[in-house]
Amino acid sequence: MVKFIQRTEGVSMSHHYVAKLWRENRLKPHRQRTFKISKDPAFAEKVADVVGLYLDPPAAAVVLSIDETTQIQALDRTQPLLPIEFDASEKRTHDYVRHGTTNLFAALHVGTGEVFGECTPTRNGADFLAFVKKAVKPHKGKDIHLAMDNLSTPEVVTWLEKNPDIHVHFTPVGSSWINQIETWFGIITRQSIRRSTFTSVKVLIKQIRDYIDHWNTTAKPFTWTATADEILAKVRTVQVNIKKLVDNNAK
Repeated sequence: MVKFIQRTEGVSMSHHYVAKLWRENRLKPHRQRTFKISKDPAFAEKVADVVGLYLDPPAAAVVLSIDETTQIQALDRTQPLLPIEFDASEKRTHDYVRHGTTNLFAALHVGTGEVFGECTPTRNGADFLAFVKKAVKPHKGKDIHLAMDNLSTPEVVTWLEKNPDIHVHFTPVGSSWINQIETWFGIITRQSIRRSTFTSVKVLIKQIRDYIDHWNTTAKPFTWTATADEILAKVRTVQVNIKKLVDNNAK
């Protein structure tokens, strides 16, 4: 028996035809994505500044993309992992044991793709400042540009004021996706952390360090292609669509 779906225009079509249209146009209605519109009043200016740093960095300058990912859990499954086989997917137990957490500070050298990272048990202004000092130390004497989120720690602000050769480019509030190190955080999470089990925080930290060392042996810079105008145009499209929905719902 063929099922039919009734459209509002009064035209009937089978669900097979609808599925065919979805496949041909690569539509996946069962999947959802999230978005967030920044409310930063200086959004456009910050996008232009950071993207300009990626696409046209100052001559002979070192550009570092810096951020942190916090509370990385050392999770250990209660039973051994069942590996993938020809007729079965990989399986792991739903329940797990928590062995603690660590925080990862990382700096991506935009020009080379190399990553400098450090795990710490805490994450405060002093921890972040100590990391930034280590990240910029190998480039002492050069013109250094840092892409990072907005600062709220006075010790970091004070240190930057005393180091005029270090220039900070802030990403817009609520727009961490524009910071290239976030792309790398996603890669290490997918490839090394999410699919692993850890019997202790020490084991977790070692795996993170080993991953960074391996990454740097074949590091290549990310290819950033989106211009500031293209990004702003996409954001405006989303804003227009949101306004249309709000206006229609208000009728």
